[in-house]
Amino acid sequence: MRRVLTSPPGRRPGLRAGAAGLVVLSFSAVLLAPPSAADTGDEKRAADAQVADLEEQLSETSAELAQAYTALTQTQAQLPAARARLASAQSAARAAAKHNAEVAAALAVAQANAARAEEAVARNTATRDQTQRTLDAFAADLFQGGSVGQLSVALGATSADDFATRLVLADTVTAMTNQALNDLAAAKADGDANGAYLAAVQVEVTDLKRQAENALAAAEASRNEAQAASSALDALVAQQSGYAASVEAQRANEASQLAEAQAEQQRLQALLIEQARIAREREAARKAAEAAAQKAAEEAARKNGTAVPPPPVAQPDQASGFLSRPITGGRTSSEFGMRFHPIFQVWRLHTGLDFANGCSSPVYAAAPGTIIRAGWAGGRGNQIVIDHGIRRGVDLATTYNHLTSFVQRSGTVSRGQLIGYTGTTGNSTGCHLHFETLEDGQFVNPRSWL
Repeated sequence: MRRVLTSPPGRRPGLRAGAAGLVVLSFSAVLLAPPSAADTGDEKRAADAQVADLEEQLSETSAELAQAYTALTQTQAQLPAARARLASAQSAARAAAKHNAEVAAALAVAQANAARAEEAVARNTATRDQTQRTLDAFAADLFQGGSVGQLSVALGATSADDFATRLVLADTVTAMTNQALNDLAAAKADGDANGAYLAAVQVEVTDLKRQAENALAAAEASRNEAQAASSALDALVAQQSGYAASVEAQRANEASQLAEAQAEQQRLQALLIEQARIAREREAARKAAEAAAQKAAEEAARKNGTAVPPPPVAQPDQASGFLSRPITGGRTSSEFGMRFHPIFQVWRLHTGLDFANGCSSPVYAAAPGTIIRAGWAGGRGNQIVIDHGIRRGVDLATTYNHLTSFVQRSGTVSRGQLIGYTGTTGNSTGCHLHFETLEDGQFVNPRSWL
């Protein structure tokens, strides 16, 4: 920072007092630092991860409610940063306004000092001119009246008294002349000092005017930034209110759909439990018939004296890998297991595997069996249920949900046979296949069979 001129180097106490207090301020703009690219990237990755988690949690929720809740969550996540930006912008605006006021005050002081310096220079010039005129007049009088030196006084005296009078007069004239010359020299020195001070103050005024313009521009920019941050925050709050209202409006409808889906699930389980009972009875009857036939064969062999044929050995099912994957390609977007529903704040079982493979992708039967139901299934949308009979001691069934259309709606199917196409019917946030396995009517993890 340049050294501040607070008073002129001249000898006038009044001018020094009038010029005191001039302060020159250096300006440091206070700006909101924009988020770095790294910060922005981290925020985006965190937001994307949060959205992905929500999509998994809401995969069996209606698309409208899921979208509204996801938007609400994203908006809520943005509010703290928006409030921080507003606070920072408001702080910057206050600092810029304060600096602008300080620079304006300093400029006013500098302009007042410049005005006083101009007045001092004018007075000094007038004093020098007056002193010079006095000396010029006195010199003219001396020239016209003759010398007043001590020798001329002694030679011109007519008596002792006249000599004494003339000597006093000569000393007085000499003293007055010396005083006038001294005053003229002092006035010139003061004039030079006051002129230099005035020039310095004028430079300060010019510099402060530039600072004032910069401070005003910075204050306006900070004020605009604060207004923009405030508007952005208001918009986010309004969005949050809108999304919250949308979530609340759809909550009751979603609750009704969930209740319907649970009822449909219970109907499916009841159907499969009954199917398992019938299958077990058939299996028991088959085994009883086989045992009776074996016993009759043994009796006949004993009577005929022939060897008894051994009973047929049933081939056990594979411990795993009995079911084929119902779609080709794609990824598993959600696993079997408990899920916390963020809207209803409850834990629910995600009863199958979700395969994300786009819309209208082919869906194949995972194993040979009989289609026991094909049609609308509430929250599960278009559904196909295939019973695969007794496998590993349990009645195994598979379901294929959210289909956009059916290819096979009844009868028996073979492994890998095309039965439908993926879609997003029912409670679904996007095209996928929700694939379930049930043992005796109870949901189990499909991975134990795939």
